[in-house]
This record gives sequence, structure tokens and C-alpha cells, in this order.
Amino acid sequence: MKNIVIGTAGHIDHGKTTLIKALTGRNTDTLAEEKSRGISINLGFTYFDLSDKKRVGIVDVPGHEKFIKNMLAGASGIDIVLLVIAADEGVMPQTIEHIDILTFLNIKNGMIVLTKSDTVDDDFRELVKEDIREKLNGTFLENADIIEVDSVSKKGIDTLIQKIDQISDEIEGKNENSPSRLNIDRVFSVKGFGTVVTGTLIEGKISVDDDLVVYPQNIKTKIRSIQVHGESVDTAYAGQRTAINISNVKVDEIERGNVLAAPDSLEEAMMLDTKISLVNHSEKTLKHWDRLRLYHGTREILCRAVPLDKEMIESGESGYVQLRLEESIVSKKGDVFVLRCYSPMDTIGGGVIIDTSPRKHKRFDDKVIETLKIKEKGELRDIIEEYLKRSSNNYPNIKDIMTYAGESDDLVKKSLGELLENNKVIIINNMYLHISQYEKLKEKIINLLQEYHKKHRLRKGVLKEEVRSKIESKFKTRDMDILLDRICSENLIKIVDNFVSLYDFEVVLNDKQKEIYKIIEKRLKDCKSETILTMGEVCDNNKNYQEVLESMIGESVVNLDDTYVMHKEIYIKVKQDLIDYINKNNEITLGEYRDLINSSRKNCMIILENFDRNKITKRVENKRVLF
Repeated sequence: MKNIVIGTAGHIDHGKTTLIKALTGRNTDTLAEEKSRGISINLGFTYFDLSDKKRVGIVDVPGHEKFIKNMLAGASGIDIVLLVIAADEGVMPQTIEHIDILTFLNIKNGMIVLTKSDTVDDDFRELVKEDIREKLNGTFLENADIIEVDSVSKKGIDTLIQKIDQISDEIEGKNENSPSRLNIDRVFSVKGFGTVVTGTLIEGKISVDDDLVVYPQNIKTKIRSIQVHGESVDTAYAGQRTAINISNVKVDEIERGNVLAAPDSLEEAMMLDTKISLVNHSEKTLKHWDRLRLYHGTREILCRAVPLDKEMIESGESGYVQLRLEESIVSKKGDVFVLRCYSPMDTIGGGVIIDTSPRKHKRFDDKVIETLKIKEKGELRDIIEEYLKRSSNNYPNIKDIMTYAGESDDLVKKSLGELLENNKVIIINNMYLHISQYEKLKEKIINLLQEYHKKHRLRKGVLKEEVRSKIESKFKTRDMDILLDRICSENLIKIVDNFVSLYDFEVVLNDKQKEIYKIIEKRLKDCKSETILTMGEVCDNNKNYQEVLESMIGESVVNLDDTYVMHKEIYIKVKQDLIDYINKNNEITLGEYRDLINSSRKNCMIILENFDRNKITKRVENKRVLF
């Protein structure tokens, strides 16, 4: 069944609630105060079926100026608006403000319903209709049909229903493949069931037993039951008005304005990059640091405005604005919003969210403005590329990218595939890097190696772990391995025995250094396993000997730790002796190893600790076993 949401809008006492009762047979004024005062204070909900394939949910929103916040909450998720204007009064100030709000919320479909049409004569009714056309010129309703009705006698109601049926055919289906998102507009408790929230499901679908999250509190919850227009269902789909019974959440923990959505699908932020337009029938302007009321979904948040591309935005103009919020918000790129003055609370404009988690921008920065233009254009591939480009030292995974982009898995993966194919993005162990980030990391590594070779001419290179710690400590060892392998494939660097060097670098010994090489090798071989030497002992604290010893490490010499060294042949032998012993006896103590290689307790401890670090053995209490 296709689900359409209709919302009413219009001035107080123009007959919105009575019109809905004529359409559905139900009264949406449920509060005692509403019934006694004859006006809608809160949101009212009901529905009717156009056919067995179309169901229309109706949101009756209040028209009184004091209840404009509730009107904004109700307007979230509307497909078709019925702008209700009484024939005996015509267009009123509240009518204009409602039109402004609906325009900024990007509602494109609607009609004008002229209520109380039987209370005035034909001439007056025609004058009112002319005035409506004039006042709505330039709005999304400028060419909309005007349907004359009398809700009491139900004259014109059938015509109105036919027109709703006709327009509903043109409404595009909602995106049921995106992560689920529902803006909560009511919270209450039902005895025996617990907490219930209501709202229009604007994206995705929700099923019983789904695990969801209430944002921005990040409260995990599970769906106990779902009702759509009073009927229990297993699954609610995008476009449906729903009441959802949730577990693990108390009524006083959440409120209207919160969002019920899929886990990890939304991210909190204290700033938003936006494109804002101001109404053209007001003298209001938007200046730096103006305090405003932001209405997004069913939420109201105070914020400060920072125009980015001009000193101020005049009435009827548009501009890029960063909104600095006084509370955190969860949103998606492309979401629309309305702005009202802090005081008096007049609607001055609205706009669309371009970036949900921006950095703080300087004003009049050409690069920032150019980036915002790309994001506003809306090409998902460009948006993801810009996001990765400015991720700096953060390396998002696909879940991070999907949360930012607010699109389905398939669309995000398709865009990433195009970026990978065009060499704009690379993957390192499930992390996505923009090619510019990769080039910077590559340049840092090459600069590090150049400086190292200049300083240490006889060393083979830098240990991989040292490269990781100096270049990008956020990378795990496996991440750095992948990065280095990629740079190796470009013949810029090479890796030999865990040492990283420039591709063309070779250690070259002169004749004197070759003699020293032989002397050091003899000293270490003569030690066998009975004695291990410090680097100072091997080199007699001679600088020339130290340089040659450094060139030998990794080839014929093994570093046991920062101080002691051993000839590689002897190291291999004592390691194999250990492995053979443990394979036969399952374990070995320090004393047993001392007897095995005929060395001192201190020497054996140094050797065994090296084996532990290199994951040849592991210590279990006072014994060693193979790793």
C-alpha cells in the first residue's frame, strides 16, 4: 500500500480540524483544552483510505502563532499540504508564515482549500480567490487548485478527495533502503506496555525486534511493537505515521525532537554548514553572530549564525552560513530546516544542510566556499571525495562514510568504487584515504628515509615499527605494512629484513671499514654463547667501529636489546637449541636454558626476553613455552 502524509496549514480558526473531520469522520482535537477553546494546541493525527492501494495519513497542525513550534514539528515528513483559508477572512498573517515554513521545508505538492465557502456570496468569494492568487504568487502554491468546500454540509469534499487522489499518484516513493530514521513528535506511556513514541518514518523501515538508537542521547533500544494508524503491524515503512513501543527507555529520558534511527547511522554535531535563504517580504537581515531558533525535524535548537560568503544576508537573498549550535544535533546532508528570530519569534528564512560535521570555518575563505558549492551540487561521489579530503589524520571506514553521506550501502559503495577506479581514493585495511593523504604520507616516509640515510650512511634502514611510530602512530602494524607495500610497488622504497630504505640505497664499505667488519665479526663469533657483549664492548667505544657495527645489524649481527648484540649464526643456534628442547619437554625454565647453552643467568635472561619480544616464546609464570 502506498502511504501518503497530508498536513494542514493555515491561520487560526480557518477550519482545519473541521475539514479533517469531514474527510475522515474523526476529530483530531483530543485535549480537553483544545475542545474547550476550539483551537488546535498540539498535533492531531488520523487517516483515511483512498483505495485498497493508498492510505492517507493526516497531520492536523495548530495555526495559532503561539503554537508555531508544534506546527513545525507536524510539518516534518509531509508529502501534500492543504493550505486552509477561510472564505470569510481570506489570507491572514499566519497563512503567510505557514507558506514560508512549508517552502523552506521543501514541500512541493499541495492545494488551497477555501473553507466556509457557503458563508459568503459569490462576489466576495471571487475577491478572496483573487487575493489568494496575488498573495501566493511566487510560492510553490501559485498555480495550485483552489477547492471550495463547506465542511459542515460536506459540499466540495468529494472533489477535494479526488484531487488528493490525483496528486498522490505523482508522489515519489520513499527510500526504504536507507537506514531507518523517525523524527519523534510525541512521547507517552501506555500502562502495561511502557514508552511509546510517534512520528512519520521518513527513511527506511522498522520491524519488531529491531535494535535502534534514540539520538542524540545514544540510548540503545529494541522495538517491542508497532502500530500504523491504530493497527498492529510487524513492519513500518517510510512514509507511514507510526506509533512504536520501545524498551529500555523511560518516558522522562526522551522528548519531542529526538530521533529514533538505526545504530551508527547518525552522528552528533555542534555545527552545521548550510545554504540559507531569507523570506523576501520582511526587512529582516542575517548578520554575523545573530542568535536564531533552528527548527529541524521535530527539534528546536538555539544557534548563532556565521555568514561565510558575505557580510550579511539581506531579505530575499541566499548565502552560505555556518550555524554554531547551543546543543548537539543529529542530521543528514540534504535535510531542510526553518529559522526564526530569537525574539520576536518571526520566521525569517530556512535552508538545507550541506555538511553535518564541519570544522569551524573562517569567513570569506575561497577554498571553503568552493568546497561548499561542490557539496551543495549534490554528486555523492564528489561529496565523499571532499569528506575524505578533509579527514586529515582521520581515516574513515565505510560505516563512517555512510553515516556522513546519509545514503544507502549500495550508493555509497558504488561512489567509492568510482573513486577507487579513478585513483582518487585508496583502501588500507578497511580505511579509506584520499589520494592526497596517501601522497602526504608517502612524502613523509621518503623524507624520513632521506634524512636517516644522510645521518647513518652504514645502516640498512629504519625498522618498520619505527617508521609507523614516526609517520602515523594511529596506524596499526598491519596498516603500515599495507602502506609500505604500496610505496614499494612504485619502486620508491624497499624492505629487507624488516628494515625500510630508499629503493636505490645500498650500504657500501670502504677498505678500512671492511677490515673493521672482519674484526667485529671475529669478536662476536669468539664469544659463542658463553658471553654476550654490549655494543660498546664490541666497538671499544670507537666511532668508526660503531658505524660498521650498525651496518652489520640485520645481516650478520642481531640486536638482543638496546645494549647487547650477538652474531647471527650463534643466535640461530641458541634459538634452535631452545625450540628443540621445548618440543621434547613442552617447556623450559631459566635454569634449564642456562645449563642447555652453558651461559650465565644474566645472559640467558637477555636472550629469552628477546625471544619473548619476537614471539618465539612466551612466559607462563616461571617457565617458557613456544609462542
